[in-house]
Amino acid sequence: MLSYIGKRLLQLIPVLLGMSFIVFMITRAIPGNPAQIMLGQQATAEAVAALTAKLGLDKPWYIQYFNYLGNIFKGDLGESMKTRNPVADELWPYLAATFELALFAMIIAVVIGINAGIISAWFQNSWFDYSAMVLALIGVSMPIFWLGLMGQWVFALELSWLPTTGRVQVRDPVEAVTNLYVVDTILNGRYDQLWQVFRHLILPGVALATIPMAIIARMTRSSMLEVMRADYVRTARAKGQKMFWVVYKHSLKNAIIPVLTIIGLQTGMLLGGAILTETIFAWPGVGRYIYDAIGARDYPVIQSGILVIAFFFVMINLVVDLLYSLIDPRIKYD
Repeated sequence: MLSYIGKRLLQLIPVLLGMSFIVFMITRAIPGNPAQIMLGQQATAEAVAALTAKLGLDKPWYIQYFNYLGNIFKGDLGESMKTRNPVADELWPYLAATFELALFAMIIAVVIGINAGIISAWFQNSWFDYSAMVLALIGVSMPIFWLGLMGQWVFALELSWLPTTGRVQVRDPVEAVTNLYVVDTILNGRYDQLWQVFRHLILPGVALATIPMAIIARMTRSSMLEVMRADYVRTARAKGQKMFWVVYKHSLKNAIIPVLTIIGLQTGMLLGGAILTETIFAWPGVGRYIYDAIGARDYPVIQSGILVIAFFFVMINLVVDLLYSLIDPRIKYD
């Protein structure tokens, strides 16, 4: 097991190197000079040239890349061209906001999706099965921006049950410790604030959870139908075991492997693909942070932000692979 983990971590190096090079070249292909954007259209050519040289953008691309790579190996993600602050210091609060939103959305997607898939397989061809699969198809097809706007209109504007935007009430900000507001409110003992944090999470979390929830439900149903036809399931039922225990103790354990793969992939995608949800709900996440950096041609922020997301994506998939062997002892990584 340890040797497998070591090999996977070594494989991470060329993946991140390749990702850093691709992102570096793509960012340099974006039209526009960052120095010109920072100084404005009225800036003189001399001022633009001076700032370009100061930022190191006048050097050949390969020198810029190796300088950036050298800083990465030192643990330095560089400085934002726009704010002149270290990217590592700026990135974490945005990344923490996306982590919190993505984790909340995946909890909703996993709990509802897996149980909906199990019940659909349990009562195959019933009204629940047909209804759940139709809703899953709608969930996969429904644009997130439309669902988010409808949620704001119904639950925020019409019913006034939930807030429309942000992570917390502006007049009562959270005292940041980890920048994970759920954790911070608990650490500070502000349980009244904790409820407000959850209220702000509900609308964007449900909107973001819709697609992975639908995919997980369909995959769980398909996998459960295959497993529930197995001989050991018929044997357990013949012995008189209750159907609930047959489904959740015997069938689910063997059907969960492909579902875990989907959960891992969807979690990784939510970390970098939540930009629509973050924009609609004014959620200060890493997607919006990178999007704003693209508009400002802030190369260090774009490169480092995508690199960090790629790192977590690969690590999530490594964790999923290790969970396989814990759930199914027949899977060995020796």
